[in-house]
Amino acid sequence: MSDKRAPSFRNLTLVGLVAAFAAVAALALLLNIFERKQEARTPFFQVAEVTDTTEDPAVWGQNFPKQYERYLRTADQVRTRFGGSEAVPRTPTEADPRSVVAQSKIEEDTRLKTMWAGYAFARDFREERGHAYMLEDQTFTERQAVGQPGTCLNCHASLAVVYRQVGDGDMTLGFERLNAMPYEEARRHADRAIACVDCHEPVTMRLRVTRPAFLEGIRAWKAAVEGIEDYDPNRDATRQEMRSFVCGQCHVEYYFRGEGKRLTYPWTNGMRADDIYEYYQEIGFKDWTHAITGAPVLKAQHPEFEMWNQGVHARGGVACADCHMPYLRSGAQKISDHHVRSPLLSIDNACRTCHPVESEELKQRAERIQVNTARLRDQALDALVDLIEDIGAERENGRSDAGFEAAVEMQRRAQFYIDFVEAENSMGFHAPQEAARVLGEAINYARQGQVALHAPDFSPRIVPRPSEDRYSVAAAGD
Repeated sequence: MSDKRAPSFRNLTLVGLVAAFAAVAALALLLNIFERKQEARTPFFQVAEVTDTTEDPAVWGQNFPKQYERYLRTADQVRTRFGGSEAVPRTPTEADPRSVVAQSKIEEDTRLKTMWAGYAFARDFREERGHAYMLEDQTFTERQAVGQPGTCLNCHASLAVVYRQVGDGDMTLGFERLNAMPYEEARRHADRAIACVDCHEPVTMRLRVTRPAFLEGIRAWKAAVEGIEDYDPNRDATRQEMRSFVCGQCHVEYYFRGEGKRLTYPWTNGMRADDIYEYYQEIGFKDWTHAITGAPVLKAQHPEFEMWNQGVHARGGVACADCHMPYLRSGAQKISDHHVRSPLLSIDNACRTCHPVESEELKQRAERIQVNTARLRDQALDALVDLIEDIGAERENGRSDAGFEAAVEMQRRAQFYIDFVEAENSMGFHAPQEAARVLGEAINYARQGQVALHAPDFSPRIVPRPSEDRYSVAAAGD
């Protein structure tokens, strides 16, 4: 009988062991869930005190090590098909100690030298590197030879603390004083590239705008375009809006106003290339006189915020940070990836959360848009260079009649439209239809300029500026 009971006893023992193991596993799972919930309730542990005067991101990094570790990765150099930077070695000099730089865009496409003839960008213009290099690359660019103003630091340095220091506690006064300084003098006040304090309130970590130029620009735009007076994004914007506004502090078109070189965003007519061009026409502004044609021309500056505003992602409520700083999972925490870079380098996190499509397919879709934009950009540049050469030849012959002046005006307009897409760093992806429209009109204006030179009775036709009711952000889908 004992022999018959032995298997039964062994089975009971096995069942008991399995049950005990399952109980231990369940307990471990519950403890893990409890720990993760506790971790989620405590998003960070305050190791170091940070205040509005804590400029060094390494100090903030003691409280936010995961974000800081990602932030440090902006020092990498990885190129996509139509953007990003390669690590190009160079021999350091006393004037420029850099041993690595990005590739030269004006050497890759010498038509840019013709477009910018007589301006500092025709001397040195390289592919943008990551945020880690933003101050270094501006400090040592050959464009400094022409004497840039302190205003340029607004988009290339951590200034939330500096503005207060220079303004004796008044940020706007510090902004004005720094603008008016020569770059070399202003640079002595800036120690590092953009840091945590520029985008975050130190106690709550709430996003905030710290650049007076953006505060003034968005207030003017809201009043003129939407009829909203006294708009303050730090008070009135939603958190999702702020996830674009903090980027829009720097990734924008701008100009230097008056003798004090006050940084100004030209948005009172709207944010399209046409709107901004008309604004410059109204105030009679020019960046420089073109060396070949004598035209009073304009230089667009990285208008990513403006172009994004015309695209389907903006219309759908997608913020800059959703794609360029996508959320990551770290334990129970969800953090924004502070390794700010092209979404094409992190498609799974940046794109596939909304688009359930294979990564390679999404990459091909994006590059198809960029290829089409690049082809239009090439046609537009060819048309502009042809016009510049024709105007230059007529100028050498002393021509100055109405046909010549019409051609010069067509150059000014076409050149700004092309540069609006050229200087915008998505190669059309932020708003494909808008980029195509702007480049198409640029080609039209450049070719009309050539006709004006050779047909005395020809009068160029200007396409009416899109009205807000027809081309609002909510209706400008791509």
